[in-house]
Amino acid sequence: MHYHKYEDLLNNNQEWAQEKLIQDPDYFETLSKGQKPPFLFIGCSDSRMPLNNFTKTEPGELFIHRNVANQVSLTDMNLLAVLEYAVDALKVEHIVICGHYFCGGVAAAYAGTATGVVESWVNPIREIYLTHRSEIDQLENEEDRINRLAELNVIAQVKNICNTSVMHRAFKNETYPKLHGWVLDIRIGKIKELALPIEEWQSIGILPVSQ
Repeated sequence: MHYHKYEDLLNNNQEWAQEKLIQDPDYFETLSKGQKPPFLFIGCSDSRMPLNNFTKTEPGELFIHRNVANQVSLTDMNLLAVLEYAVDALKVEHIVICGHYFCGGVAAAYAGTATGVVESWVNPIREIYLTHRSEIDQLENEEDRINRLAELNVIAQVKNICNTSVMHRAFKNETYPKLHGWVLDIRIGKIKELALPIEEWQSIGILPVSQ
């Protein structure tokens, strides 16, 4: 893989901006007038996760928050501020939690090898593994076990979104985004949409029946 030098980033930006102006002289003027993205994406900070690239979307189409292993923590003020702005101000129509296979944070949680702040951050994933250990450990290949944990982590984070005060308020107002869980398979560059236990969440009151 070719890695750019620092100076390359600035030079590439100049080239990109010029190319955009050639394609559409009003591109940046239009972009500067504001945003109305229909999607909030919560993804992993992994450098292999450029969501705009994988979904072929332009600036202004995705509102994005990223952190290590795409966690939705109910005490993370950064994420909660992003979520509130996306739901209340931008009126996004969809919220997507997007994880990926071969995630370093998930792998560290699975192996129990994380230390320091990262250990605290991925501890909820470690708990997901311990809760589902019998299912995960039945898989023969360690790679498959870690990737299955990545899927379960995404589903758990979608559930966490439902438990935020922002979504509780949206549920009461009966105008709220649809929720989705995705995993990107970086081996082939394709997104897998995960089945969510919607009916189960509705039965225990996490989601309104109309979701």
